[in-house]
Amino acid sequence: MKSSIQRPEDSFKHQGMRRKMIADLQAKEIGNTRVWEAMLKVPRHFFLDKAFLNQAYSDMAFRIGAGQTISQPSTVAYQSAILDVVKGEKVLEIGTGSGYQTCVLLELGAKVFSIERQKELFDKTGPFLQSLGYSPKLFYGDGYKGLPAYGPFDKILVTCGAPFVPQELVDQLKPGGLLVIPVGAGEVQQMQRIRKLQDGSIEQQTLRDFRFVPMLENKNWGD
Repeated sequence: MKSSIQRPEDSFKHQGMRRKMIADLQAKEIGNTRVWEAMLKVPRHFFLDKAFLNQAYSDMAFRIGAGQTISQPSTVAYQSAILDVVKGEKVLEIGTGSGYQTCVLLELGAKVFSIERQKELFDKTGPFLQSLGYSPKLFYGDGYKGLPAYGPFDKILVTCGAPFVPQELVDQLKPGGLLVIPVGAGEVQQMQRIRKLQDGSIEQQTLRDFRFVPMLENKNWGD
């Protein structure tokens, strides 16, 4: 069934703001060419309240409801780049949130499976993404547990601060697969890039510090 949601306008002004956002990311060397091209195709202002229209392409996080946020463009670019998506790969996203990161992954050519714990966001985001022409596989559930019935996955991306690395997610990675997850129980998390080796062991790399909405026990991972 075709969505009845009206598609927002992407004016020349918006497109110019988006190009400037990408130019700023390029100047800071955050992301890579494939990620910048993908982000250029996804109008970030579509995912924000109209009150934030003039700030939609600034490097800021914004509230999207249910206590969750849409990540800064620099964070989306950074995580997307280190995830290193290859076209056709099966990617599990923990925290659909607004769906912005989901769409960037789709533009990178991933087959996206995304989990959202907050019912308010899950009910809103699915029909909205459909109205934009995107068709990820969306699930309402506990991101901590992943989607074992649909695994294993080539890549897993977590979009909020986790106090530790859930073993359930590591178990759902294919050998050779990557998990990108911000880890830390406090206000600041360290981005971890975890590779699962052929023998099932893991290789863990600690990268930059970030600030994410925290994962709450039995609650939401958020976007």
